[in-house]
Amino acid sequence: MTGRIQKALSGFYYVDTGAEVLRCRARGKFRKEGVSPLVGDQVELRALGNGEGFVERILPRRNAFTRPAVANIDQLVVIASGAIPKTDPFLIDRVASIAALKDCRVMVLLNKCDLDRADELYAIYQSSGFPTLRVSAETGEGLEDLKGLIAGKLSAFTGNSGVGKSSILNALDPDFQLQVGEVSTALGRGRHTTRHVELHRLSCGAEVVDTPGFSSFEAEELNLELKRRLPETFLEFRPYLGQCRFVGCAHTREQGCAVLEALEQGGIRKSRHQSYLRLYEELKPLQDWQEKKK
Repeated sequence: MTGRIQKALSGFYYVDTGAEVLRCRARGKFRKEGVSPLVGDQVELRALGNGEGFVERILPRRNAFTRPAVANIDQLVVIASGAIPKTDPFLIDRVASIAALKDCRVMVLLNKCDLDRADELYAIYQSSGFPTLRVSAETGEGLEDLKGLIAGKLSAFTGNSGVGKSSILNALDPDFQLQVGEVSTALGRGRHTTRHVELHRLSCGAEVVDTPGFSSFEAEELNLELKRRLPETFLEFRPYLGQCRFVGCAHTREQGCAVLEALEQGGIRKSRHQSYLRLYEELKPLQDWQEKKK
């Protein structure tokens, strides 16, 4: 039979077959092959009875993230805020580039709009081609629109700690009882309340994964492929790629760079290009031999 992994916890995989959820171990061959089943994976499994089973095979994936460990995500919902804790645009841009490389759509969700409308963040991401929505888990503003944008899709929710991921999920579905952490006014950030990755079905017809925060997108995702394809992971750069005066333009400070010309003319937001430069420098030390060694 087949099913989808809903949760991975303490070496067990909880697989929804449509009729029941089985607690499964994975075949030893996965460890030997260096492959791990992930939340969101479609798998073939063998039922053992008494609610137990074995994952026999992982079906082909659309995409996969290393940390958080999820697969087959339709869209990444990046939750940000103009209130405490205020979100640094670079954190959004870093995650958005990783998602673009994996053919995963990104939506920017601006929470706590009852406290701060986050006008600057809204302008940046709406003009850069991202679906951008203001919401408030406290007042309910924008939640009905959000339901329409996630219905029928598997979405992963992420964001800097304390920005309200669990609060939004609780507000979307009355059956949710996710733990919500307090925001430290001294530090301007929240305490982590999401300890593992789990898939949830909402009453609006959406499937969502509540993941740990931005810090979970660790160095494994900053790889040579991202280095080689970094410009195309910035959506608003794409119309200008291939139009630069010199082949191999890095779009940093070169003469005749079409991306820099678009930046000067207002076609690309300054903060987005600044994030590109930061990522470019972060990826620059990676060398081809490091990939071959892995």
